[in-house]
Formats: sequence, C-alpha cells, structure tokens
Amino acid sequence: MNIQIIEQLMADVSALLMAPVILVIAVLFVYAFFAAGRFVSEYLIRRKNQLAYQRDIDTKTATNYRGFYVHNYYVANPTASEDELEVFALKQLEVLRVVTRIAPMLGLIATMIPMGPALKALADGNIQGISENLIIAFAAVIWGLVISTLTFWPASVKKRWCAQELINIRKLRGQ
Repeated sequence: MNIQIIEQLMADVSALLMAPVILVIAVLFVYAFFAAGRFVSEYLIRRKNQLAYQRDIDTKTATNYRGFYVHNYYVANPTASEDELEVFALKQLEVLRVVTRIAPMLGLIATMIPMGPALKALADGNIQGISENLIIAFAAVIWGLVISTLTFWPASVKKRWCAQELINIRKLRGQ
C-alpha cells in the first residue's frame, strides 16, 4: 500500500474529527459555567449548615445536612465500609475531574487539525487560508484552557470537602 494513500486517509479522518471536537468543546464550555454556578451554590449551602454539621460531629450525632454528600451517604448507609465511602466520594468528583483533564486535550486536538490545512495554505501562498485556520486553532485551545480553569478549582475544593467529610465520619465511628 502506498504511504501517500495512508497519509491522505489520516488527514481526511482528522478533518472529519474537527466538527465533533468543536461541538464537545462547546458543550463542555456550557457545562463549565453550570459547574461553577453549582459550586457557588453548594458553597453557600455548606456555609449555612457548617455550624450545625460540626456540632453534630462533635457530639457524635449523624444527621442529614444539605451540601454534605458523603456524610449524608453515611447517614443513609451506616454500615458502609471506608472503601465504599471513598468510592462514593470519588463519584462525586468524577465528572469535574474528567472535564478538567479532557478539555485541554480536546483544545489541543482542535488546534492541531487545522494546522495541516494552514501549512498547505502557506505552501500555496494563500495568506487568507492560513489566517482562517490559525484563528480556529488558537480559539479552540483557549476554550479548552478556559473550561479546564473553570472546573479545576471546584474539583479541588470539592475533593477537600469530601476528604474532610471522610475524616469526620471516622470521628463519628469512634476510629
């Protein structure tokens, strides 16, 4: 099989990937703002319930509190093992962590795909073709980084919240 056929096939397939990648980036951008808003809401709810929650931990009382997901899971499942509680906590963080990691990768993919046509336009002396492809390339990577930025902080803080709730559950169990 001729190598040029394989190269052209790879170029054609990568060009087909551009539309789905841009669509996923746009969906993740909307999700990032949703996640940031949800995080602010959860922060306010946790702040409102923090004193009562801490008082119950100090008195070794297990009560449901809005915003304390791992703790509420423990209240509903008091026989849950530590491993089960940790898996539940990880599930709470999973989507944010995946979005934080995948958005820059998709931005890079969407950056590299138009670079081939941009280089071809350069070889042909087509300045307009170069600029059109480079605009798409750089915009995509910026969107990916913005998405990652918007989801990284909530993911990090929620990880700390889950870890603190797991520590408090150990206190409730007397461990």
